[in-house]
Amino acid sequence: MLLVSDVHGAFESLRAVVARNETLLILGDLINLLDYRTQEGIIADVLGTEFGAVIAKNRALGDYDAMRQTWGEATGERRTEITKQIQAGIKAQYELCQEALAGARGFCTYGNVDNPQLLAAALPATMRFVDAEVHEIEGVTVGFVGGGTATPLAGAGEVSDEEMVAKLEKVGEVDVLCSHLPPRVPALSTDVITGRRERSSGPILDYLREFQPRYHFFGDIHQPQATTWRVGRTVCRNVGYFRATGRPVEFSP
Repeated sequence: MLLVSDVHGAFESLRAVVARNETLLILGDLINLLDYRTQEGIIADVLGTEFGAVIAKNRALGDYDAMRQTWGEATGERRTEITKQIQAGIKAQYELCQEALAGARGFCTYGNVDNPQLLAAALPATMRFVDAEVHEIEGVTVGFVGGGTATPLAGAGEVSDEEMVAKLEKVGEVDVLCSHLPPRVPALSTDVITGRRERSSGPILDYLREFQPRYHFFGDIHQPQATTWRVGRTVCRNVGYFRATGRPVEFSP
């Protein structure tokens, strides 16, 4: 099977992965609101690259108050109109995602930038939207928990720790856990470009310590200090920033 995460609009590369005709697991963040490296994305398309650069700088600092202030100053009385334009851009990207996934077979969960409802609607019939579910895939039980950690931005794809705990309780013991978020392990949640600890999940770390699945696959951190780590017997693996690499991770149970 092949695993990808953080596609962020790289739909041509995703199409090439689909063409390999293997079971595909997608771990969230399909759309590209804003590429913090290049300032490309839906937000920049609507509000300009200079605005995108300011947002990227504040995001790298983890300054959500400054992000909200910048947003308010840029949108002003046009907030409703701009929000509609961004929503239209999101829907357009999910349409491109749907085209790229034509013929794909596998499973997809969501990340913090995703709209779960729009993502689920965009998937072809052969790709199943999964969250807080367990499926047997190529002889192993795989649990899926979607979403990113809650922030002051309150994105559609964010979930609270309490919600994540409830999802993990539904999953229970599995051979492989798949999530968008990394466990709260410093080396796995530190971005070497921003130089700071990024969002990570305490509930997922607690789950790994209790149930010890063979593998935990995830994404979210684009430039992690470490891509692989062990929590007890569990091998934790960041499957990569697909928008930048265009490469899936191959996994043979």
